[in-house]
Amino acid sequence: MTKHFDVAVIGAGIVGLAHAIAASRRGLSVALFERSHVAQAASVRNFGMIWPIGQPAGELYALALRSRELWIELQQQGVLELEQCGSIHVAKHHDELAVLEEFTELGTHQVEMLKPAEVLKRAAIVNGDGLLGGMYSPTELRVDPRTASARIAAWLQASGRAECHFGTTITHVKEGHLRSSAGDQWIADRIVVCSGSDLQTLYPECLSESGLKLCKLQMMKVQQDPIKTMSPHIAGGLTLRHYTSFTQCHSLAALQDRIATNHPELDRYGIHVMASPFRSGRLILGDSHEYGDAITPFDKREIDELMLRELRQLICLPNWTVCQRWHGVYAKHPTLPVFEAQPDEGVHVFVGTGGAGMTMSLGLADRSWQRWHDR
Repeated sequence: MTKHFDVAVIGAGIVGLAHAIAASRRGLSVALFERSHVAQAASVRNFGMIWPIGQPAGELYALALRSRELWIELQQQGVLELEQCGSIHVAKHHDELAVLEEFTELGTHQVEMLKPAEVLKRAAIVNGDGLLGGMYSPTELRVDPRTASARIAAWLQASGRAECHFGTTITHVKEGHLRSSAGDQWIADRIVVCSGSDLQTLYPECLSESGLKLCKLQMMKVQQDPIKTMSPHIAGGLTLRHYTSFTQCHSLAALQDRIATNHPELDRYGIHVMASPFRSGRLILGDSHEYGDAITPFDKREIDELMLRELRQLICLPNWTVCQRWHGVYAKHPTLPVFEAQPDEGVHVFVGTGGAGMTMSLGLADRSWQRWHDR
């Protein structure tokens, strides 16, 4: 007999997990499908940053803070470990300091300016040479990206909140019916397709017309001695070019012009630098951004060298030996925080959170289920 669920979620990356959590919190029976034996795409190839500071003031910042609340709930339920570490944006140039000061004065986010000594007190790893100051935000969290998705899925399964089917590729969805590549079938009243960067397997016509583009990023890991105290996430002035929260600052134009004139190679590869220091001594470093036809399966050594050049100006490490290098690929919409469509009755396509999947997915899914179910 074909098993029937209230909800089927396709994809067990953070976006799919967020929908499974939101549906199960509403008392619905949930089946979760993942083609790999463990999530191994963008949800595990990132900094582990929950990063509300990058979202623009208004609804998106509020959704990021809602995501933050839901992450903390998962910690309180014993699902995973996280650190309420906050973040520091470091200024080494006067135009960077001007953006941070303007952003702080706008009062749209929970931030405060720091003098150089205060930056170094909160984050001893910061390179003090030429340090002009920084901006602290308390809202950022750190999770282990390599284990978080697996731990959430295991909790959903063990607690009876969802029935998880890993190593199961859903190749056909129609009128509430799902079929896998092995021929197994299920029925669900509502189906949510969270296929990440796979824009071909399910509803390719819908996704090809969505405006979504793929983005490739390169990242690295270095290993230091374990640290006793929690360190904030650290971002350089280059990061101010990347996140839309800072576009409200008139002073940003001067910073952008300086980089475009003096360092066009950074714009060419979409490079801005960040560091996520774990207590274990592991630091996740990155990153770059290549889009669309510029993406190849081969990583560029030049990109890694440029990132390391900029990172050495941002932080001081006794050992810069790179232990691991990898790349991730995610889908991103040029204007929307996520692409949503309903190609068939009872089917929702929910793809393209871009580089903010860890930050936004729990809040975005919660908002969707308020719209779909709570009314």
